[in-house]
Amino acid sequence: MAHHSQTVSGSGIVNLIAGVAATGGLLFGYDTGIISAALLQITPDFALGTLGQQVVTSAIVAGALAGCLMAAPLSDRLGRRYMIMFAALVFIVGTLVASFAPGVEVLVAARFILGLAVGMCSQIVPVYIAEIAPREKRGQMVVLFQLAVVTGILVSFIVGYLFRAQSWRLMFGLGIIPAVILFGGMSLLPRSPRWLAMKGKLESAFDVLQRLRRDPVAARAELDAIVAMHDEQAPWSALLQPWVRPAVVASVGVALFCQITGINAVLYYAPTIFAGVGFGEGSALLTSIAIGVAMVISTAFGSWAVDAWGRRRLLLRLVPGAAVSLMVLAAMFAQGATHGINTWITAAAVVCYAIFNVGSLSVAIWLVGAEVYPLSCRSKGMSLVAATHWTADLLISLTTLSLVQALGAAGTFWMYAGLNVLAFVFVWRYVPETRGRSLEEIETALKAGTFDRLR
Repeated sequence: MAHHSQTVSGSGIVNLIAGVAATGGLLFGYDTGIISAALLQITPDFALGTLGQQVVTSAIVAGALAGCLMAAPLSDRLGRRYMIMFAALVFIVGTLVASFAPGVEVLVAARFILGLAVGMCSQIVPVYIAEIAPREKRGQMVVLFQLAVVTGILVSFIVGYLFRAQSWRLMFGLGIIPAVILFGGMSLLPRSPRWLAMKGKLESAFDVLQRLRRDPVAARAELDAIVAMHDEQAPWSALLQPWVRPAVVASVGVALFCQITGINAVLYYAPTIFAGVGFGEGSALLTSIAIGVAMVISTAFGSWAVDAWGRRRLLLRLVPGAAVSLMVLAAMFAQGATHGINTWITAAAVVCYAIFNVGSLSVAIWLVGAEVYPLSCRSKGMSLVAATHWTADLLISLTTLSLVQALGAAGTFWMYAGLNVLAFVFVWRYVPETRGRSLEEIETALKAGTFDRLR
């Protein structure tokens, strides 16, 4: 299949890869985000109670959890590129079934199928990009995936607002457009050179590297470095080896903190929070769009900062801002301040929190996961990262409203502020600086036991 990609070369192919991978992220964001608006119509259509609403919402997360675990062994066997094409087909099937669902059971099944595709994309797209990108652009290109995810969420908020008078079936159906683009685009792209090398197809790996780097000498040197690591595909148990452990701790810790610092609690329930502090329903939906815009801007900034500042430095600079924003939010709710200037302080605190949290932890999650593992267990390590993300997401989406009832809004936000402080301490202690290092250099540091000294 390698000959397909010979028509595109050098920086052109790097940009094409970025664009196509972005489509995977766009689908991920759109399909997870569209439910908040669609639920307003699905609930009366299918006479859903609270439990029914939560099941329809979280079916995609349950599917994603299954999809990201399933993707690792398959992507090692079939290759990263074919797995992304397969995920695109699953997106198309799930979208069609959801759009024509006659009842709630079929809709839940369709959301689970969409989740499988979302989970596969979250596991495999960052790995594919990291393995194909030149080291100086790797951060920016992997973060493009996350930028596309938040753009997809923003698009889903806008579509939800614009189509609120039309059918929810149309909202779901629109997801088919990026799915078709993803499938077609991937058929033009090369296979991962590191996957080819791992399969012993060294000539094909060299061909791909030469087209990507446009410099035979650099391509040969990069291939030699990959081969020097001469990795076989390792079993899941490889993640338990002592020398791999620092990579597991760093990547799984970032994935866990990405969720438990509260971003999805704020995202899923922002309209409810805003309506509660005195915004009308229309304004509450529009405020969600404001949060969506803030997330896109902060992710775009993060995609620049991961290469300009470094991964670790970005986290250490922005996470404290998220903690302070939540403290302000908690103080506002504690005073019961829902009128006059205080309403705007509350809204500003939510938007600032979204900017600081999304611009740091959400930017770093897929990048750290795709970078820190040795080639032999990279796809399984990334599955573990994605599974941590989706398990924590499921937990958050099922407990946020109960937490608010138990602790009150103020107590809930104080708790999330404390978790952001913990996230800062964790990054400072366990997350290394991988900017400007090749994947092979990071692997060498792991083997030498100097991984935690990468600063």
